[in-house]
Amino acid sequence: MFTLDATIDAVQTGKKQFVKTFVQNEKIAEAMNSFIDAQASYTKQAAKVGTDTFATLASEMVKTSQEAMKFDYTKFGEGIMKAYTATTSKK
Repeated sequence: MFTLDATIDAVQTGKKQFVKTFVQNEKIAEAMNSFIDAQASYTKQAAKVGTDTFATLASEMVKTSQEAMKFDYTKFGEGIMKAYTATTSKK
């Protein structure tokens, strides 16, 4: 991941600094910090899954396009013409 973790950590550190600066009650600050940690964990996991999904989709698209390039369109066209000729000659 190209700096997603670093960006997520920067945002969450900013939130923790806000809590440290403005929240005076220790229990509330502790609860807020645990919530911020849970957010960071979830967001990192969601970013990883999204990145992995995109990588898999891109890989499969490349494989599919490579397989399409291997298809012999000339043979396919000849087969279609044979089938067409066979159906028109029966009439």
